[in-house]
Amino acid sequence: MSSLSNRPPPSIATTSTSASKRPAQSDDFPFPRLHSFPAFYTLQPTLLTRTAQLAKWSSLIQRYHAHHHLYRLHLSTALSTPLFHNVQMGKRVSRASLLEIIDYMCKTEQDGRGGQRAEWIFSGGGRGRSSSSSEDKNEAWIWWKRPEEWAEVLAGWVDKTGQKGMVLTWYELLNGEAVKEEPWAGMDEEVLGRCLAVLVKKGKAQVFGEEGEKGVKFF
Repeated sequence: MSSLSNRPPPSIATTSTSASKRPAQSDDFPFPRLHSFPAFYTLQPTLLTRTAQLAKWSSLIQRYHAHHHLYRLHLSTALSTPLFHNVQMGKRVSRASLLEIIDYMCKTEQDGRGGQRAEWIFSGGGRGRSSSSSEDKNEAWIWWKRPEEWAEVLAGWVDKTGQKGMVLTWYELLNGEAVKEEPWAGMDEEVLGRCLAVLVKKGKAQVFGEEGEKGVKFF
């Protein structure tokens, strides 16, 4: 179910990530021109420039994960992907820089940061937006849509397709014929659980059943 021109590259602080595209590196994602700018891979010391750079990395990471329908970022493998490693230039984001980027994405917009577009997943199943040790930060959720945003998408689909009062399995919601063209098809099951929890809290859904046999009823 359910061109590069002969002009020098613009500065990090002023270049838009929606600028003219270049061919992807062994990836069908349309990387922006900024991805070919060597200085983009090293966080800049000036606060204003650094903040703009972090915001652009946040946007790029979100778009990359949305394109590939990815929900988790594993630092151990992500640093070798085309997103963070430009093989043609021999440039790569360092682990320390990626930690700072994800930390930025975890902060709220009120903090002048990344709008809670990431969340660390700590060992033992814990999760959060901060940790006292970088050694604990090896995996993170990337919220190209936050759980509450996905919840609204699901609620809209329920209304549109007349699913209120119906009982659906989690498999149907994730892999069923009726949802194969929906943006959440194949979603990480834990993300689905977070989304449904939002709807449960609003009185719009009830989740029941055991692991592997979970179901949901929409109201």
